[in-house]
Amino acid sequence: MANTTIITGQYVQINQTPASVGERIIARLIDMVIIILYLFATISFFNKVPTLVLYQVSYLLFIILPAVCYSLLFEVFNHGQSIGKMIMNIRVVMADGSSPTFGAYLLRWLLYLIDFTITGGLGLIFILMTKKSQRIGDLAAGTMVIKLNDYRKINVSLDEYSHLEANYHPVFPQAGDLSLEQINVIEKALSVDGKERYNYISQLSGKIKELLGINTQLSDEKFLETLVKDYQYYAYVDI
Repeated sequence: MANTTIITGQYVQINQTPASVGERIIARLIDMVIIILYLFATISFFNKVPTLVLYQVSYLLFIILPAVCYSLLFEVFNHGQSIGKMIMNIRVVMADGSSPTFGAYLLRWLLYLIDFTITGGLGLIFILMTKKSQRIGDLAAGTMVIKLNDYRKINVSLDEYSHLEANYHPVFPQAGDLSLEQINVIEKALSVDGKERYNYISQLSGKIKELLGINTQLSDEKFLETLVKDYQYYAYVDI
């Protein structure tokens, strides 16, 4: 299976190998077994206890919703991995290598119904035909599922670069919401020379602060430099 190659603003080559169809199917089957076991256990519990106040509400909150939202909840709160994906060592990421936003997770989860349930497996055909092995939900959300082993090898190589010091602690968590293209714009701004450098950096810094809702006492240049480092941390190290 072909690798996905990304060149970051620091000219660090990132190779991501898409998870195979077999790995994704096995991960999904594991998740389905876990959901079935959960439903069996919770339904058995509710059937054995006396009638509860607001029984139907409790049934919905503790049985139906967790089962239906299983994949979404795990991917959002467990770095793109359900239990099945953890066992198969695969993970959901953005196609540019960064961490998905909640909106991206939500969109690919909503479109699962079209990928497999309604269309009878159209998503499987898309996985087989697309270069990055993306189903319809992945294409719409800009995500892909990668092999985590290869992703971890990348982190080892990143330690050799001075742009991200060992034990680096990010300052702005909002940096994780930026795209690779936006980071490249910041990199270009920081590399500008001449009389317009100050104005260019100042204007870009102001727009980014407004976009991300950031208020900081750092100078505009230092703010942009810190943002780039934070992006690298969230995109490639915080797994």
